[in-house]
Amino acid sequence: MNAGPQQHLYQVIRGFKTAMLITHGAGGLHARPLAVADVPADGEILFATSISSPKVAEIAADPRVLVTFQGGSACATVAGTARVSRERARLAALWSETWRIWYPAGIDDPSLCLLAVTPNAAEYWDNSGIKSFRYLFKGAKAYLLGERMETDEAHAHAKVELR
Repeated sequence: MNAGPQQHLYQVIRGFKTAMLITHGAGGLHARPLAVADVPADGEILFATSISSPKVAEIAADPRVLVTFQGGSACATVAGTARVSRERARLAALWSETWRIWYPAGIDDPSLCLLAVTPNAAEYWDNSGIKSFRYLFKGAKAYLLGERMETDEAHAHAKVELR
């Protein structure tokens, strides 16, 4: 049974450990990689960051963000609004020891906070699993025949309205 587009989107993005967060800065758009802290069932995408980070100031000035995920055979973009959270219980539940290189005091580091991105629209491209073999076969066939490759699998690409 195929999942609907929204469920499939979350299946795709839950597989990523890193994403690019794009904010609106004084000089235009600003992108940077961030470790994904969590993608809970409510759809909010969470990242750990420092309260003194320039991205926090950029979000305070304009909370509209774009998050991009890319790797292997799947890609996704999520547009939404971001907010800063200092919820210690949530930080403690999500804490990863790998974060200690940025937050030496651990969960008690006063600079540690969460960026919570509430999605409103997304798009994904997924050619993972068995779909990757079909995709490669179609690509090879198109190449050998000198034709343009056609992709017709609806579950491999979708635009998703969220909220």
